[in-house]
Amino acid sequence: MTSVVIYVTPICPFCVQARRLLDKKGVEYTVIDVAGDGTLWDEMSKRSGRATVPQVFIGERHIGGFDDMAALDVDGELDRILGLG
Repeated sequence: MTSVVIYVTPICPFCVQARRLLDKKGVEYTVIDVAGDGTLWDEMSKRSGRATVPQVFIGERHIGGFDDMAALDVDGELDRILGLG
């Protein structure tokens, strides 16, 4: 399975939803909490081109935020990208 990284803040409801979707799929992922850490926030922004959380990466591919990931799931693409089938 491909590695998954998700940049989050603790109070972000979309971050919670993104993590729940990954949990539902049984996917292991690395959480990077950017709250209060300007260096990590800058890293996330440069890597994704966005300044909002969550930001999800599967391998080196930037998936986007929760809405982007949910749309991929509805289309059946998320499982393929994750290597689940």
